[in-house]
Amino acid sequence: MRVFNLILILSLTAAVALAQQSLKPGTQAPDFNAEALDGKVYNLSQLQGKVVVLTFWSTKCAICHSELPKLNEVARRYKDKDVVFLAATMENQVKIEPYLKKNQFEFNILPNSFGVVLKYADMDRNGTINMGFPSYFLINRHGTIALKSDGWDKTARLDTQISQLLASE
Repeated sequence: MRVFNLILILSLTAAVALAQQSLKPGTQAPDFNAEALDGKVYNLSQLQGKVVVLTFWSTKCAICHSELPKLNEVARRYKDKDVVFLAATMENQVKIEPYLKKNQFEFNILPNSFGVVLKYADMDRNGTINMGFPSYFLINRHGTIALKSDGWDKTARLDTQISQLLASE
């Protein structure tokens, strides 16, 4: 009976720990497959050796809209370096096309990225998904999260971290 109780307690503890997903710097980034608007399929494991900037956004996000020019500037700065910029959204292509006609992205957009969002969103012990927009994940050449950031105007920090990763690896 004691062994059974011990196994039960350990199992419940493990289940709660797994249900409380929160990706942090230093942890392995979850792999994903997502198709960009240009038809190219991106797979994180195939991007090993490159620094990856994965941003989550929405057409309804005012902060995302105001940060886009700054993020485009950072993307242009690293265009010829080993850095890949990807913008994941849960919205479909039909929904984002009018937005894209008015707002230029200097990087690849991954529409319909529900699966990617679920892998990167925080999840509490009740299974509630929490993902703020914009959110940024900077992933080093080895697939490890180097920076997790969300909210207003983190592009300067992102730029600094990219430079450091390129210099150190």
